Amino acid sequence: MNNELIEQLAQARGVESKYVDAWGNDANVDPSVKVKLLSGMGYPVEDDIALQEAIEGETQDTWSTPLNPVNIIRNTEDVSIELRLPIHVVNNEFSWEITQEDGISQSGTILPINGNLINVAQIDGLEFQEYLITLDISLPLGYHTLSIINAEADIQAQQNLIIAPKACYKQQPIADGKKVWGPSVQLYCIRTESNWGIGDFGDLSTLIKEVASRGAEFVGLNPIHALYPANADSCSPYSPSSRRWLNSLYVDVTQVEGYQSEAVQALVNSSEFQAKLHSARQAEWVDYQAVTEMKHAALKLTFEWFKANGDKSAFKQFVESGGESLQQIAIFDAVQETIAAKGTIAWGWPAWPEDLNEYHKPAVAEFAQNNADLVEYYCYLQWISDVQINQCQQHALDAGMTIGIYRDLAVGVSEGSAEIWANSDLYCTEASVGAPPDVLGPQGQNWGLPPMDPEKLFAQSYAPIIELFRSNMRACGALRIDHAMALLRLWWVPKGDSAKEGAYVYYPVDDLLALLALESHRNQCLVIGEDLGTVPDGIPELLAENGVHSYRVFFFEVAPDGGFFSPSHYPVQAMATLTTHDMPTLRGYWHCDDLNLGKEVGVYPDEDVRQSLFASRHRDKQAILDTLHGHGSIPHSVPRNVEYTEMTQELNFGMQIHMAKGSSALLSLQLEDWMQMDKPVNIPGTSTEYPNWRRKLSMNLSDLFAKHEVNDLTQRLTQAREQATK
Repeated sequence: MNNELIEQLAQARGVESKYVDAWGNDANVDPSVKVKLLSGMGYPVEDDIALQEAIEGETQDTWSTPLNPVNIIRNTEDVSIELRLPIHVVNNEFSWEITQEDGISQSGTILPINGNLINVAQIDGLEFQEYLITLDISLPLGYHTLSIINAEADIQAQQNLIIAPKACYKQQPIADGKKVWGPSVQLYCIRTESNWGIGDFGDLSTLIKEVASRGAEFVGLNPIHALYPANADSCSPYSPSSRRWLNSLYVDVTQVEGYQSEAVQALVNSSEFQAKLHSARQAEWVDYQAVTEMKHAALKLTFEWFKANGDKSAFKQFVESGGESLQQIAIFDAVQETIAAKGTIAWGWPAWPEDLNEYHKPAVAEFAQNNADLVEYYCYLQWISDVQINQCQQHALDAGMTIGIYRDLAVGVSEGSAEIWANSDLYCTEASVGAPPDVLGPQGQNWGLPPMDPEKLFAQSYAPIIELFRSNMRACGALRIDHAMALLRLWWVPKGDSAKEGAYVYYPVDDLLALLALESHRNQCLVIGEDLGTVPDGIPELLAENGVHSYRVFFFEVAPDGGFFSPSHYPVQAMATLTTHDMPTLRGYWHCDDLNLGKEVGVYPDEDVRQSLFASRHRDKQAILDTLHGHGSIPHSVPRNVEYTEMTQELNFGMQIHMAKGSSALLSLQLEDWMQMDKPVNIPGTSTEYPNWRRKLSMNLSDLFAKHEVNDLTQRLTQAREQATK
């Protein structure tokens, strides 16, 4: 194996050799990891001759293509293009034309040699030159097309030319300095008297109205991406089937047109259905299988009613605008249901029959034609999901919320997903995204999410990313980018290896941030970047320049002396929070329940690690008490010595008010902490060891908002935020 060639290729493909770990130490990537990752990208690493030929072929393809597939320019910059040509035509005059998104065209001519020469290469004995050429034009924000042509030299090329704003959008009150707060919730967790054992869009509407009347300006959600209707127990919102489409389990069936029909009412009022419904509502953990069975049984009947009686115009328009992407998720779900109904393992496309395991195969088209009604049913589910979440956002705006819903974009999709099934060339399925060892996961994390290949993403003109940003900015006023470092780099782990045995692979961060800013403005959607974990130097500043709100978690904001920074010192362009979905609740943290759970499920490599975390937690809790008392955020009745301090309501609510006094524009608080719950929703680094993504809230929303102490808390939060604005 030619190690020098491997190193050169790894560098060219953005595979990092060294990095700084979560503890600030230098770490080296084992050369064998680079080999595995390059192999996963499709390179014949075991054959030096074949590898050299593959590299030379890529180089030749690049130089023989005059224009890159896509060119992204900020509207504060000159419109410049990179043009690659054989040396014998660089003195020829080329015609160019830019067709704007709105159909307006601009055109002119260029002489390549008058540009700036930026690169030269020899390909098969012929010299090629690359020029940077500036066009004296102005273009609006948007997606345009550039064409160049020289008929004499028989050269013509086309490029997607994208003009993006300098930074992401902010609602004017936020831009003017308003400080806002809102609760965040895993939507499936919500309990009400009327839902079917899982929180739904009807519950979300109720929550929005309740908190809006109490001063909240948003409600934050976990990812609500499409999961697997025929594989109900694959329930992680961070391992979806498609991030473009919605989880139809969140549909409030009782609000769907046709629910009152005789057939549906006969079903839901049957003794068998009512027994299952009662059981699902009373369960401590979400029974995804039961919920799925009940909802699909009812929704298939409402679909039949809709076909016979409903107004089809809005649905037809939705299907048309959804295009091939909607057909892909609908066909995928239909195939999976059909295979599962036969009793065959159908967790995802890798387990399907070979003729159906890739979207573009002829048998898939044949299946869609033969099962058109089932495919249309899954399109229908996406339509009613879209209608209901848009209604929720409208209720938020009608209630006067500055933001309304804020959504969450997961970092990837699971291996068996519809996204990979439909666009397999884009993903490296021989690797998985994860995280190197850190405080939250001492053994590292492997999330089981195959990464996008940066080169393939560029070759596809970033269309999949544009679609992701655009679709997830629908029906919301803010979007949280989970693991925002993915815009810069991702920790790739070779398939089957430990999460420790990985490497960072870099992505075109400037282009991705530009696209994020453009879609942010188009959808009037504020952006929050979860910038936790190992963050390279310069990246916080880069995100800030691009208008991305930082994500500040109180427990991670530790000063050099071991104390905790006051939230008044947090950056204004940030969302502050006490806990996240990957952390224990306030009560769980204070009582070290997470450390005990971690032992039970095998998170820690040995007892010494856990004991060191106990000692660290003890010190942190004392520092927290010192901070809270120092700022007058908790009453004197709360002991100053951690040895005598339990997690009480005074301490819990005091911590939340402490955060509300801070300088960050946004403050997110967990409903679990209003209920003083102890069990977490997720334990990082686990899958089956703990029932992740199933734990419900401990009380109904109606009971929560009937509590005097909760209403007093929301009033104090609003007052503290108003005071912080002044």
